[in-house]
Amino acid sequence: METSYFQRPQGTLAYDDTGGEGDLVLMPPGLGALRSEYRYLVPILRDAGCRAVTVDLRGHGESSVPWDAYDVPSVGSDVVALIDHLDAGPAHLVGTSFGGAAVVWAAAERPGDVRSLVLINAFARATGVSPAMRALTWLMMHNPWRVGAWVAYYRTLYPTCKPGDFDAYLGALRANMAEAGRFDAAVGMTFSSRAPSDERLEQVSVPVLVIMGGKDGDFPDPVTEGRALAERTGGRLEIVDGAGHYPQTEMPEETAALILDFLKQAGE
Repeated sequence: METSYFQRPQGTLAYDDTGGEGDLVLMPPGLGALRSEYRYLVPILRDAGCRAVTVDLRGHGESSVPWDAYDVPSVGSDVVALIDHLDAGPAHLVGTSFGGAAVVWAAAERPGDVRSLVLINAFARATGVSPAMRALTWLMMHNPWRVGAWVAYYRTLYPTCKPGDFDAYLGALRANMAEAGRFDAAVGMTFSSRAPSDERLEQVSVPVLVIMGGKDGDFPDPVTEGRALAERTGGRLEIVDGAGHYPQTEMPEETAALILDFLKQAGE
């Protein structure tokens, strides 16, 4: 698929678009990842008749660097602007990890442009990460070997099964994160405040599906975290047993089935 580009005031966002006349499903990934994080979900959505769009976060992948800000409102505004650019809304938004915080912000900011939210292991609450994990993350991201440390850490996010192309993906991720400015973008997002998404959780007025990997070590208790997100957004919680931080790539069939069922109900 040929990469498309969208110009923002401070830089350029790279995205893939399957096209078509179906419902728009826009998917920003997590920080320190590539939009191909959704490579198994995209064809399933396309075959179900959806217009699937994946976008690299600012400073990541094929999106440009640098940007003035790497925080939830900035990335949320990128999501809203891309919906406008595609002129195919309202959109179903699927956000993983940091991307989950961004789509929460977007849904509260522009409710008329959003049809539903799928939050996958989303860091959308200000209290979602333990102090110990935050300290460990700081050490991992502030050392001369930080790219290698990030890739090694990324391996742990798939505790049960790794996809067949996992090494190829990790190679592409390592090369991308080593490019000038890209790791700094990930650091900026990691340590930015989640207050802008946290304070908007109760403002989300569209249907919400919260998906958590049952073995996601990024959270002290992924089930408790998912339950809190679901309760505060009025959403539904689904646990993918055995999955880590990226269930849509670790256990794509099970995760896609949950998403397709939810999108069908949200579109009725």
